[in-house]
Amino acid sequence: MKEVAIDVRDVKIIYKLMKNFSIQRNLLRRDGEKAEEFEAVKGMSFQVEKGEILGIVGRNGSGKSTLLRAIAGVFSPNSGTIDLKGNSVSLLSLGVGFKDTLTGRRNIYLSGMLLGFSEREIREKEQEIIDFAELGEFIDRPVKTYSSGMYSKLAFSITCNLETDIMLVDEVLSVGDEGFQMKSLAKMESLIQDKDRTVIIVSHSIETLEDLCDRVMWMNDGIAVEIGEPEKVLKKYQEYMTLRTE
Repeated sequence: MKEVAIDVRDVKIIYKLMKNFSIQRNLLRRDGEKAEEFEAVKGMSFQVEKGEILGIVGRNGSGKSTLLRAIAGVFSPNSGTIDLKGNSVSLLSLGVGFKDTLTGRRNIYLSGMLLGFSEREIREKEQEIIDFAELGEFIDRPVKTYSSGMYSKLAFSITCNLETDIMLVDEVLSVGDEGFQMKSLAKMESLIQDKDRTVIIVSHSIETLEDLCDRVMWMNDGIAVEIGEPEKVLKKYQEYMTLRTE
């Protein structure tokens, strides 16, 4: 039996809906009156083996990104457990991990330290990260001035050059110009050739999931509908999506 790198057991994640929310209304709320809740992930359990590449597919709002952020430790699940078996983990996702008022260069160090790397280790990789990101003089400008494409380039460059045991990738392979997409895909392919690196990729790209993944999990409404061979699971997902649009 292969070594397990990620063990997710009965994980539930609940959001409190903030519609029509106000501090005054919350303070004056009568005893027993509860805020409306939404269960984004509904008691999911699965394991990912060390060195495995797992793809996650599902329509928008199915809980994919929420699950990924919980695995990354961005927040804790309401119940259940996520055990990374002592492995280091990084999350590659737009909108996560950067401080907008800092420059791209400063954010390289901030992101690296949050991933557990020392300042010396980050400094050794700094120029490699900058060169891969292709941002030119923008590397010394505040991230809030970046386009979404520039943001994703820097995020990807940091994550793929400061290598962790577990990489979580949320849709960013499809962001940016065509040339950078091709370079990112090639870099990702080279990274996952390491038999000890575990990867979870959330994507709407059927082609990407077929090309890169050992298994695919189809999520819908916070549950795992099916997990298994990419070709089989993706075919069922595509058939489901076709029926929804008819």
